[in-house]
Amino acid sequence: MSRRPRDPELASLLSALVERAETVYGPANGPGFLRDILATCLRFAGPETSRAELKLIQGALRDMRRAFRAFAPYRDVRKVAVFGSARTEPGTADWEQARRFSERIVERGWMVITGAGGGIMAAAQGGAGRDSSFGVNIRLPFEQDANPVIAGDPKLVNFRYFFTRKVTFIKEAHALVLFPGGFGTHDEGFETLTLIQTGRSEILPMVFVDEPGGSYWRDWCVYVESHLKRRGLISDEDMALFRVTDDVDRAVDEVIQFYRNYQSSRFVGDQLVLRVRQAPDAGELEALNEEFCDLLVRGRIAVGAPLDAEAEEVPGLPRVLLDYDRRRTGRLRTLIDRLNALVSAPPDARGASPHEVFERPLPPEVERAEDEDA
Repeated sequence: MSRRPRDPELASLLSALVERAETVYGPANGPGFLRDILATCLRFAGPETSRAELKLIQGALRDMRRAFRAFAPYRDVRKVAVFGSARTEPGTADWEQARRFSERIVERGWMVITGAGGGIMAAAQGGAGRDSSFGVNIRLPFEQDANPVIAGDPKLVNFRYFFTRKVTFIKEAHALVLFPGGFGTHDEGFETLTLIQTGRSEILPMVFVDEPGGSYWRDWCVYVESHLKRRGLISDEDMALFRVTDDVDRAVDEVIQFYRNYQSSRFVGDQLVLRVRQAPDAGELEALNEEFCDLLVRGRIAVGAPLDAEAEEVPGLPRVLLDYDRRRTGRLRTLIDRLNALVSAPPDARGASPHEVFERPLPPEVERAEDEDA
């Protein structure tokens, strides 16, 4: 539902403003969305919105605008977000692992996003190099000056708020790799797992990387299994949402091979649409239906052409269609792994088409939600 102002004169002025903006800046990719954003902003007029609240809204919008502008020229390049401690000393085993991982993933055509600080972040950006790096820096009173690799680069974005920085990480990253770190690293890891588990973010490969022979993440995994899984606070299937390794090459392969056949996904109504490079053949499709019948709430896994509502986002790729139980995200991850491992799938991910821009999948109840005060 369009969020037009109730006042006719205000609605007319708003439409004229959008038309003028398109004349000055170029056609919007959805003038209705732009009109709704402006209409929502206008509703903050009045004494019930405090100065501090207006300042927060202003700062958040500026953060997102800067981020969108910085990432826009690189939409067709896959990116991995690397997390880890800003306090890790250069030359240590964890530091070297982060540097080697970034160096090797860039060799495969990817770019690297970090928080732009020191430690693991500087190691990752040193391995990736300035041209293949993004920095999403948060303004803190300590330990968060941009590292020399990314300082002064147009791909460095300085954020005022943590929450807009988090949105950028999730929006722009096609994979997340975590090295040992403190509260912030665990916060990013658990929040991303929560978003994926609850269906609020698309499934992404998540890899937790130890130093060779190390146990930082292995011990964390033991904790998750013994205190979360055994108490029934998460399911067995949720353990499929991430991988733990101390081998950089395995970490790189885990990220790359996730996109061997699978490309992206979104919901159209209640139906999940998986975009793939090669559709399963008849025998493979039958085997998938037999193995994953427990994942479905109705019908069968099917192969089809792009649906009208999403055809323009990633044209030219076949679709795998299913109505699945949304509480079974870990099981869905296993289905994606099977699609990537099909005999008919491309032999490797080196020729995979870039991760096209598309709307993140939202549950249909969110897509249909209407603004109560519209």
